[in-house]
Formats: sequence, structure tokens, C-alpha cells
Amino acid sequence: MNPDARKRMPVLFVGHGNPMNAIESNAYSRAWEEMGRGLLRPKAIVCVSAHWETNGTSVTAMQSPGTIHDFYGFPPELFAVEYKAPGSPELAGRIRELCHSTSVKPDDGWGLDHGTWSVLCRMFPAADIPVVQLSLDRAKTPAEHYVLGKELASLRSEGILILGSGNIVHNLGVLNWGGGAYDWAVEFDKRIAGMIMERNHKGILDLLNRREEIRLAIPTSEHFLPLVYCLALQEKEDEVSFFTEGVTMGSLSMRSLRIVS
Repeated sequence: MNPDARKRMPVLFVGHGNPMNAIESNAYSRAWEEMGRGLLRPKAIVCVSAHWETNGTSVTAMQSPGTIHDFYGFPPELFAVEYKAPGSPELAGRIRELCHSTSVKPDDGWGLDHGTWSVLCRMFPAADIPVVQLSLDRAKTPAEHYVLGKELASLRSEGILILGSGNIVHNLGVLNWGGGAYDWAVEFDKRIAGMIMERNHKGILDLLNRREEIRLAIPTSEHFLPLVYCLALQEKEDEVSFFTEGVTMGSLSMRSLRIVS
């Protein structure tokens, strides 16, 4: 093993699903808690969330990011959650230095959306680790997002945890609130899982460009793209394991993975 590999932080992709996972105890939220307890404490966290799309690429750069409740129709208890982790203008600046394929703009108006805090409030409930978010540029191709993800690689050796938060299958238009998973959703989730284990990143990127083929599983790409960033960070000697699996509400994949040296 490369000696430097022992110093690298893992990379996590979390299928975040229903925002209620932030306050409900279930198999997924408990797995997130267990993962958080098992991690070496990071110096800071960079999150790529499905819920922050921008024109161009931005990074949160404020000292105290607010908690964004970017949903509706949920109970007051969920809106009452405040995840008061500090930000890190220094880390935002470091990200801007590392990203050569695109210009990254500092942002002081966004905060932490539920793709970030609904997961982190289970993994790191003390909210005492600095968190920054990196946005998804609507105009970038999957391959361009992959390149940008690779540019963040050195952060792993600086004690930074990189977290992607989205869903491999995400189609809100056909949610099945009271029933089981659709066959096509299960099949697509397993198809991507197989490609991940085969390290077939090129095949995944190529598949994302075949919109008609994936329109049911991924009608829009923003929930899948955080996974692209995580896969881009996989080094040759890294191993991948899944720590949650399953499709809920018919069309939401809850598959989560850890990439570790």
C-alpha cells in the first residue's frame, strides 16, 4: 500500500432520500449515525449536494452558514431543525485554488441545504466541524463535473471529508408513497452499483449522456451528479463498500457508499 493512502480521509456518497430521515430513526438514519461514529474526526467537510444548482460553480465562504429548509409540506419539527456548524472561508479559498478547470466563486448567501444538514445532523450531531458546500454548475457535462471532482483530491490528505449527497435513482414524479419499489428502479440501482464495483466510471459518465435510456431513473441529473464527484476521487488502491441499500417510495434509491484507502 502507498504510505500516503493511510493518511487519506474516506469519501462518502449518501442517498439522502426523504428529508424526514433527519428526525426519524430508521435503518438509513441509524446507518448514517454509525458511519459518523466510525470515522476519524475530519478537520472540515466539503459537501456536494443535489440541492444547490447554480450558473457557474460556487462555494460557500461565510463564517456561519444558515440552515436552509428547502422543502414544503413537512411537519413543524423538521422546519425547527437548525444545524449550526461553522463555515470555513479558508477552506473555500483552498478549493478555489485547487480548481483549475473552472472558476469557483465565493458565495455568502446560500448556507447548508437539506441535502447537507439532513445527513450531517445524524453523522455529526454536535455540529462542531466546519462545513462548506460546493455547488453544481447546471451547464457542465458529467465529464466536466468528474474533472472538477478530481481536482479536490488533495483535500483528502489534508484531513477533509468529502461528502456527496443525492440519490442514484430519483424520480419524484412517480413516487409510490404506500407501496414497494418499482422494478425498473431496483434494476437501475443495481446496474449502477455493479458499474461502481467494476470501477467503470467511463461507462457511468457515458450512460448519463443517454437521456432517453435513463429518463425514468434520472429525469434530471442533479441528484446523481454528487456521486460523480465521489467516484472521481477514487484512487487506484481505494476500496468501495455500500453501507445502505434499498429503494424507498417506489423511486428513491437509498444506496450509500464509502471510498476508503
